[in-house]
Amino acid sequence: MQARIQPLENVTQPISQANGLPNESYIDHDFFKTEIKKVFYPNWFCLGFGNDVPNPGDVAPVDFAGIPLLITRDKDNTVRVFNNVCRHRGMKLIDNPQNIVGVIRCPYHSWCYKLNGELFATPHVGGPGHNKHASIDRKNTGLFEVRTHVWLDMVFVNLSGDAPDFDDYTKKLQQRISDFKDQKIYHGGPDSSISITVKSNWKLPIENTCESYHLPWVHPGLNSYSRLQDHYNIVEPQLYSGQGSLVFNPKLDDSGRKFDSFPNLSEKWNTAAEYIALFPNIQLGFQKDHFFVIHITPVSVDETDERVEIYYATPEMTEAKWADLREKRAAMWTEVFNEDVFAVEGMQKGRYAPDFDGGVFSPTMDISTHCFHDWVARQLMR
Repeated sequence: MQARIQPLENVTQPISQANGLPNESYIDHDFFKTEIKKVFYPNWFCLGFGNDVPNPGDVAPVDFAGIPLLITRDKDNTVRVFNNVCRHRGMKLIDNPQNIVGVIRCPYHSWCYKLNGELFATPHVGGPGHNKHASIDRKNTGLFEVRTHVWLDMVFVNLSGDAPDFDDYTKKLQQRISDFKDQKIYHGGPDSSISITVKSNWKLPIENTCESYHLPWVHPGLNSYSRLQDHYNIVEPQLYSGQGSLVFNPKLDDSGRKFDSFPNLSEKWNTAAEYIALFPNIQLGFQKDHFFVIHITPVSVDETDERVEIYYATPEMTEAKWADLREKRAAMWTEVFNEDVFAVEGMQKGRYAPDFDGGVFSPTMDISTHCFHDWVARQLMR
């Protein structure tokens, strides 16, 4: 039986008439490569975090869909991203995270680069004992730098170099979460990092977190204090979508201890929380006393890495005396995120059914998910 190929135009129809993205966009290896080039390259996407390189001199290699990249923090505390290859013969420079006291040295011919990417040394390039050559212009032969912007500790990159200015790109989102956009955040440490690998296409975790429709059946614990009827849709076409909760106040400790809240929040955040997928690959979680990011990294057409980082409002909340409460919070979210694994992996398996036409959307409950599908389809149709 031959699979039906659904046209992308079907996805961009009004929600009551639309189908979801076609099967091939979840299971076809060539389609996956096309998505990387057409969905990720031209747009800002999250590559990693500032806490990957917390100290001056730190470097962290990241392979994104086969592209070797390098996050660095230089002596001036500036975070940059470079192609992780030597300009001489294309040798990969760094294989493991480390702190560099001096320079980045190519292991092949020992060409050396400063942490700001500048070519610093070219030993024997003009012959034994001659470390310079007239044809090698060091000023213009530094590491290839990738356009980078750091916001709320997330390291965003634009591989094509021609996306809109980051602040223009996120202007509407920053207006929506204006209470948070300039807040100082403090990472909770090792007990506030969660990693999950799922056997699914990268889009399915995003789709899943966009909506609250599945709460009663997949997240009975979460639904007990943040019920389906307490949720609302969040939609900004061609930029972000997600869900909010009017009642989010889980009890972590019988003694009444509570984490510090972010300062100067409006009253809505006393009980509200919002979970927003900023396209293409992150979901942001805003609560009065913590902030989290789910970072989605496509590994292959049917494998995805999910990384969660949790941040707090004051440095005191990262101290050892709060470790037990941080562990409870991380355990709470780990349980929620692990409950989703069977759903996204089940949908991935379902995409091999040749008669599946991308599915239909509930015009009430799937508004945010359709917004994401529509955005992906329009990127692919450009």
